[in-house]
Amino acid sequence: MAFSRRITNLKESGTLKVLDRVKELQARGVDIIQLDVGEPDMKTPQNIIEAAERALEAGFTHYTPTAGIPELRAAIALKLRSENRIEALPVNVIVTPGSKQALFYSIMALVDEGDEVLVPTPAWPSYMEMVTVSGGRAITVPSKDGFAIDIEGLKEAVSPRTRMIILNSPNNPSGHVSSPDEIRGVADLAADRGIMVLADEIYERLIYEGSHLSIGSLDGMADRVITVNGFSKAYAMTGWRLGYAAAPREVASAINKLQQHSASSPTSFVQKAALEALNPETPVQPMVEEFRRRREYICSALQEMGPFRFAKPAGAFYIFPDVTQTGMSGGELSALLLDGGVSTTPGESFGGFSDNIRISYANSMEKLMEATKRIRRALGEKKLI
Repeated sequence: MAFSRRITNLKESGTLKVLDRVKELQARGVDIIQLDVGEPDMKTPQNIIEAAERALEAGFTHYTPTAGIPELRAAIALKLRSENRIEALPVNVIVTPGSKQALFYSIMALVDEGDEVLVPTPAWPSYMEMVTVSGGRAITVPSKDGFAIDIEGLKEAVSPRTRMIILNSPNNPSGHVSSPDEIRGVADLAADRGIMVLADEIYERLIYEGSHLSIGSLDGMADRVITVNGFSKAYAMTGWRLGYAAAPREVASAINKLQQHSASSPTSFVQKAALEALNPETPVQPMVEEFRRRREYICSALQEMGPFRFAKPAGAFYIFPDVTQTGMSGGELSALLLDGGVSTTPGESFGGFSDNIRISYANSMEKLMEATKRIRRALGEKKLI
């Protein structure tokens, strides 16, 4: 079978590959504590569930407008104006089946064969692979100490073919929250060199130190930024599959065209649930505080063990330690820990960070406590601590 070049060049998702392996082991009865998956373990808030139920009972189960129902687009635009200080109108908003789809459409709409996209790393591997599918080239720019964006490195990486910069804060996998200076540095570079910015803000509500600054809110950036967000992380709605892009009107129209010829429209009743999620009464803060508690625990436990070196994450629900003091690569250590009953993700997947592993603390405190016991045991048996 001869496959297309775009599929031949496409790499498997490193994160989902680990997840598939874990599910295979679990199906065989192996007890694995999952610290690999970026998925809140909490239940979706009840008011959101009830909104979906009401929509289903009312028969709201058919096609919707391709770009999303008008009331949800209006609510998202209002959220962006009031919370993020982004001057968005409903016409700028396209609702999509998951934020990953919004990212994919954005890249496909703007990146052509041979175009270059700058990706500060470590970064979620799907960014690079989406660029590959578009025919472009992902140019990775490693972060500085503490995972701060290397603005000078980005400047040096710009070429006549540079079309886009992908910005993700809070960051997956490091949990780094970009400072205002970092955000302004990216904005100045984009404005100076005529580059679009694709801002993935899916973790914006999960911040423990510092604050979130949307690059699309800065002066002169309204026509240069696509802001992508969704409902999966802050509202524990990963399986509901709903996200959105807010973009300059012409870009939004191009994204909508892609959706017309692929997904057709987002799921009808899930849009009603998302509309309810945006209600200020939806209990998001208790989830944030629980993640903060888990972060404190996992950081303390890893520090106590000794061989892990890391910057304490300020957002999201990941920690990305350097494991070189174990004498193993990230891939080797992940394999060892999996044998010990704990799944993590090798750092190689996130832009070549082979000395790191990603640990997700989006699991219960009880599971985290047992997982750290297993990690300690696995390292002890190999005399690594």
